[in-house]
Amino acid sequence: MTTLKKLCVFCGSSSGRDSRYVEEAKALGEYLASEKIQLTYGGGSIGLMGAIANAAYDEGQNRVLGIIPVGLCAREISGETVGEQIQTKDMHERKRLMAENSDGFVALPGGFGTMEELFEVITWQQLGYHKKPIGVLNVNGYFDSLLTFLDEARESGFVSEEARNIVLSDDDAERLIGKMRQYTAPRGVIEQEFQG
Repeated sequence: MTTLKKLCVFCGSSSGRDSRYVEEAKALGEYLASEKIQLTYGGGSIGLMGAIANAAYDEGQNRVLGIIPVGLCAREISGETVGEQIQTKDMHERKRLMAENSDGFVALPGGFGTMEELFEVITWQQLGYHKKPIGVLNVNGYFDSLLTFLDEARESGFVSEEARNIVLSDDDAERLIGKMRQYTAPRGVIEQEFQG
């Protein structure tokens, strides 16, 4: 059983066109607050990032940590960070600190940045650099085509069965966290290389 005391959430700085995206971001934030799970996120208060951060903060009763590069700190770009803020020199340092300040990762709907962050932690686990659970909250079927792509990559021989199973998914926040708590990571490529 994986203990989740700190959860890193990747998500859009936009709210998207469907109100369900914001509703589900808030629901995840409220669930984290009810479970006293620290939210680690990209900082700011706009879009889905702002929705989850405000919900998770729970009037100051739950820890929220925003990690944001100095160049994005201007209020007109990202809004004011909810909770505690760490400023980094660049995106690479931001992602490293987000990973260090989490016991698992969840992706909500988002754009290029969300996908890049999600695939980086998937790759890190495939290689064996961490064993933290990774989930996608599939709001309104947003990740359906991505999950289909992962299945096709497995069927085409580019992703192993074990690696495909790294990505957990559900359309309900509480169920997704439950799956993440039950997750056991496969042996990474590095472990397989050295342990045979």
